Order: sequence, then structure tokens, then C-alpha cells
Amino acid sequence: MNRGEGLTTRALEARLGVSRRLIGSLVSAGLVTPARGPRGEHLFSFQDVVLIRTAASLYQARVAPAQILRALHRLERLAPDRHLSGVRMSASSGKVSVRDRHGAWLVESGQRLMEFEPAPDDVRVVELARAAASEAAADEVFARAQALEPFDAVASEAAYRRALTLSPGMLDAYLNLGCLLSDQQRFDEAIALYEGALACLPDAPQLHFNLGVALEDIGAPQSALSAYDRCIELAPGDADAHYNAARLHHELGHFQKAVRHFNQYRRLNRAE
Repeated sequence: MNRGEGLTTRALEARLGVSRRLIGSLVSAGLVTPARGPRGEHLFSFQDVVLIRTAASLYQARVAPAQILRALHRLERLAPDRHLSGVRMSASSGKVSVRDRHGAWLVESGQRLMEFEPAPDDVRVVELARAAASEAAADEVFARAQALEPFDAVASEAAYRRALTLSPGMLDAYLNLGCLLSDQQRFDEAIALYEGALACLPDAPQLHFNLGVALEDIGAPQSALSAYDRCIELAPGDADAHYNAARLHHELGHFQKAVRHFNQYRRLNRAE
């Protein structure tokens, strides 16, 4: 991930489940130093992302925020030439510990820890570098797939599939790849892709909507209606899903249902 192509605060919240407050604390403390985007937004590098995820995991392991900041500052002073994202940190009884080639030790006191088998409820190892690297690489590959799409569909498809290999839960990659397949009249492949995606993202209304569109494309209106119905259950305010459902109900002779969905579509459009 290049410095100018980092993740925004909103993207970190959405992708990593990290709170804006924690991100702001790390920025204010100078522990992460994001670049600025064209609109002044923070752009976080790969190393920033790793450290933010580490801090979030320490917090989830019941380490107090102030203690996390103190520990990270101390580590920064102890190893000024080493980025904190490369340090293996753990939470041990509510305190931050680090493991190096000599063993594990508590950051604030410097006390060495006895090498017993860790209890799952007491020691939660925060090994995030590999996962964060995979997600950061997936974001980069996804951006490349988007850039390639207007010019090289084959390369774009390969890049989307690579992004999904790196991050199997990347919703946008499923949606974009499915549309790319449908644009090439490869509707069966698009349907299989959406159905596979729904196995891990069952509550994503966009997947149900796109599945409905692809099912219409192969002439399966009843199955398409089921997909639109599920989309509406998950996202009642999706006007397009109501419109498509109204149209299919009308084609199938379900006139009362068609009127109901069309009226809802009109109400939603007026509300916008």
C-alpha cells in the first residue's frame, strides 16, 4: 500500500471494526502518522493499520486505553529504529507484554514472564501482522481490478479473484466481479459467485439484489423474486428492490403484490 493510497478512518472502522475514538487517540499521541488525502482526510499506511489493529486487540483483551498508549510510547523509546507494527504484543492479565528472542516481558515494568503454557482467558496473543498484510494486499489488488475493468476485463477478473483469495469476505469484490461476469453474459457464473458469497455474507442485501438481477437474466423470475424479497427483508428502504419486485409480480399476474411494492417504491423515491 503506497502512502498516498492508504485507508481512510471510515474504511478502518468498516473493515476492521476499530472505533474512531481509538484511532484518534493513536493519532493524537503520535503513534500513527497518517498522510492527508485530497480532501484533508487521514490516509493510514499498512504499518499504521497493523498497529491500530494491535491496539484494538489489546483493548478487547481488557487492557485500559491509557495503559496501551503508555506501553506503546515506552516501546517506541526502547526501540526507536523499529516500527511498532513489527513488535509481537500480547495482553497478559490486563497488561501489555512483548515477546523477543529472549522470551516474554512486561512492557511497563520490564519484568520477565515465566514461560508457562498460557491460559486462553489470561493471555491473548495479538498476532495481527499476517492478517493485516493480507487485508492491505487485498485492498491494493481490488483497487487495481477496478482500474483495469474498463480496459482489460480478463486482467480485472483475475485481480478481483485474487482480492477474494486474500480477503474472502470482501463484499465489494464479489459485487464488482459478479457485475463483470454478467456484462459478459456469464450469468451462471455470476449466480454461482453470489451464492458462494452469501455462504459467508448471508445478510448482505446487495448480494441478494444482484443475485435477483442475474436470475432474471437467465429467465428465472420466481427465484429472482425470492432474492429480491430477501433483499427487502434486510434493507426495507431499498427502492430498486421494491421496483424490481413490483415489475416481476406484475409480469407473473400478482397484481396486488405488484401495487404494494410499487407504492413503496414511490414512497421511498419521494422521501429521497
